[in-house]
Amino acid sequence: MALPGDPVMLLSVVNLKLRDQYPTLDALCEDLDADKAALCTKLAAIGYEYDPLQNQFK
Repeated sequence: MALPGDPVMLLSVVNLKLRDQYPTLDALCEDLDADKAALCTKLAAIGYEYDPLQNQFK
């Protein structure tokens, strides 16, 4: 599955997948062959950072 390009849609999809399917961001990125740094940068641009304790972008 390709992740959405729109940052707001990306946030929604990633947080949904982290909640329902993946125990960590690393697991999500590995399974979906996504660039973790690029994903974090894109979401940081709209004010969200990954919280590993809650396994979500906040």
